[in-house]
Amino acid sequence: MNADPHYYPSASRRMVTFGHRGMVATSQPLAAQAGGDMLKRGGNAIDAAIATAAALTVVEPTSNGIGSDAFAIVWMNGELHGLNASGPAPQSISVEALKALGHEKMPAHGLVPVTVPGAPGAWAELSERFGKLPFAELLAPAIEFAEQGYAVTPVASLLWESAFKRYGQYEREEFAPWFEHFAPEGRPPSAGEVWCSQDMAGTLKAIAASHARAFYEGELADRIDAFSREHGGFLRKEDLAAFQPEWVEPIATRYRGHDIWEIPPNGSGLIVLQALGILERLGEEGRDPVETLHRRIEATKLGYVDGQRYITEREAMGPSVEQLLADDYLKARAGQIGERALDPQHGNPIRGGTVYLATADGDGNMVSFIQSNYEGFGSGIVVPGTGISLQNRGWSFSLDPEHANALAPGKRTYHTIIPGFITRDGEAVGPFGVMGGFMQPQGHVQVVTAMLDDHLNPQAALDMPRWKWTQGRTVEVEPHFPDHLAQALARRGHHIVKVADSISFGRGQIILRDSVTGVLCGGTEPRTDGAVLPW
Repeated sequence: MNADPHYYPSASRRMVTFGHRGMVATSQPLAAQAGGDMLKRGGNAIDAAIATAAALTVVEPTSNGIGSDAFAIVWMNGELHGLNASGPAPQSISVEALKALGHEKMPAHGLVPVTVPGAPGAWAELSERFGKLPFAELLAPAIEFAEQGYAVTPVASLLWESAFKRYGQYEREEFAPWFEHFAPEGRPPSAGEVWCSQDMAGTLKAIAASHARAFYEGELADRIDAFSREHGGFLRKEDLAAFQPEWVEPIATRYRGHDIWEIPPNGSGLIVLQALGILERLGEEGRDPVETLHRRIEATKLGYVDGQRYITEREAMGPSVEQLLADDYLKARAGQIGERALDPQHGNPIRGGTVYLATADGDGNMVSFIQSNYEGFGSGIVVPGTGISLQNRGWSFSLDPEHANALAPGKRTYHTIIPGFITRDGEAVGPFGVMGGFMQPQGHVQVVTAMLDDHLNPQAALDMPRWKWTQGRTVEVEPHFPDHLAQALARRGHHIVKVADSISFGRGQIILRDSVTGVLCGGTEPRTDGAVLPW
């Protein structure tokens, strides 16, 4: 029983999972069970998603928390709905205020990069509009895990240890509550060690009883405000009270006879749609695996540099979403892809650490949901006595006033977290997502092309060796990425770097539905502690 939980000397294979009455896929088995239990109690896919999301804040705090942001795409009664629950910057913050404090760029940690958390509001909003079960019932599993404890999973333990070292570099008083809460023994918990949090249980009970208003207007909001004021933060109770999740129209591009849907900016799903749009205009892929990989990498790079240049709040963008997805613009971008690797530059279309989950129910309703603290535990800030770890999403802002994503009071920053969804001929095919910061749009492109071009089932699509463009011509690949393909790409001008582990290559989930039989087909990420549970 003392065997290393991170050592796997032999190749392993996981079979695709089928279900009929419902399915939950996410990165932690206990959270998947929480969602599955809601389906068995008569809840729908939305109830399952909320229960899973709340449970993930407890059992996978290394990637999300009660102080996270969230996005969702919901297929309900034959219609698609988008929810943007990313919070804005505090009203008291500004480029000038931060430069007066000596900051030349947005700090990664501490209270300064904390924006209004949107996750609790997302749970309440989804429940009120689409849920069947009482809201408090949905949070009960998360509360139980927090009160009674759970055994920490292997990947979570690695990320916990990484965060322990990351925040250990700071000696400021505001970071002490993180260590008191998440490392009470003076160290991060090991894989298999039981961990619990009475503070998180109490906070989740308050959120459950108040339909999340306690977080934004009540005692929890008071505690967040007080701690922020005490340590020089900008977030105030007024910012929390003013927050409301926004229902949005998802945006799409046509790819191989399917519509691929993403949340519009300030989410980065536009990058995915641009990359797939470029590939669509290059035509059907042939049988040359090197040319296929080369095209996918180049299209992703071109989409990414445009996204990094232009994506911010939709109203503040220079070029519009429609201009960035226009046929003539995507054709022009596709025309830049040749035999050799590009050092990509953004175009000009103007003329003149996250958790992901997917759920489905027997009535055909489905949810693609993602929530994140941004970098692991986020800001490294835990509000004392609450277990609330606050995200550091403001780190994405620029302090250059001329940049599209320049910091401004009440503005929402560029967001890496993106839920995806596929439809065909007006019918739901299913939710998909790959969490992991900079990897997320690239992961979306890779799993969509694996399913629609390579005709792989969801599990096989997630099992595929991944690549990750980082900058210029540099592409990182996983340890098991085939050498012959890496060498062939290098001959095309790509700078290929093999990475020692797979943690940075994203963690995805997929559920697809057969429109004739209603049978569900799911896959879960082999790079994490994931589970796909059918019913």
